[in-house]
Amino acid sequence: MTQTIFIDGGAGTTGLEIADRLAGRSEFTLVVLDDQQRKDPDARREALNDSDFAILCLPDDAARDAVAMIDEGSRTRVIDASTAHRTASGWIYGFPELVGKQVVAGAERVSNPGCYPTGFLALIAPLIRNKLLSRDWAYSVNAVSGYSGGGKALIGRMEEDPDIAYMAYALKLGHKHIPEMQQKSGLTHPPVFCPAVIPAFRGMVVEVPLPLEAMRAAARPDEMRDALREYYADSPVVHVAEEAPAELLIRKSDKPSDRLTVHVFSDEAGQQARLVAVLDNLGKGASGAAVQSLNLMAGCEETAGLQL
Repeated sequence: MTQTIFIDGGAGTTGLEIADRLAGRSEFTLVVLDDQQRKDPDARREALNDSDFAILCLPDDAARDAVAMIDEGSRTRVIDASTAHRTASGWIYGFPELVGKQVVAGAERVSNPGCYPTGFLALIAPLIRNKLLSRDWAYSVNAVSGYSGGGKALIGRMEEDPDIAYMAYALKLGHKHIPEMQQKSGLTHPPVFCPAVIPAFRGMVVEVPLPLEAMRAAARPDEMRDALREYYADSPVVHVAEEAPAELLIRKSDKPSDRLTVHVFSDEAGQQARLVAVLDNLGKGASGAAVQSLNLMAGCEETAGLQL
């Protein structure tokens, strides 16, 4: 039976990319509201309650309002791509590689992970679970992203000012992704998060530097690589690089991708390491992750519609 999907906020970048991944799929029918209906609370409420799935691609407050519009007892299952419910009780974190595919498959409310936390958690969470890294180390996260993750305002600014080559932000260290990073990894201390934007539409590199010589509880780089390889052995989306490349590139011409690649770099003596995740901030970092969760919830092939 065909299942219905309403993408609330479908005119935004994340919503449009979700729709692209669902195009031509016979398992689903999209519920589409025209411009006037999108502004009509009654029309939105009806779409939210009458659909099998609602995918929220909205600002945080609007996402909370949308959830409140769904009647108690409604059959609608929700995937929220905003930050609103990522650390909220009663919501399943939509990272099946970390929480389990069956957990996501059976969920009524799924919160899509953030793009930066996706890279960070893919690197850190399995190693902490396997006690190869300590929970109480003061970790830092250095990351760069394409500007599409910043919404319409940032997209407009970057495209109108081609002279911007690099933009560091969240310099007051209060980025909204930090609670998610800390909670989902189980860290004692919030990581020091250093994000930046570059003049590419999509793409992301997330790095966690490890001064292993100063870390009493840290495993060797080869042990961490082996553990990550074993952890993601059955994942069709997350891959662990076999060899360390000489360089990592984000190209302005990069095509959409729902793949995430993990790297473990180290010096010859094994005294320092750099854990690095490479992903598309609009793919596994947003739209691809939502579709992956949707596939599991709807009983479809996990990778259907994904670009791997």
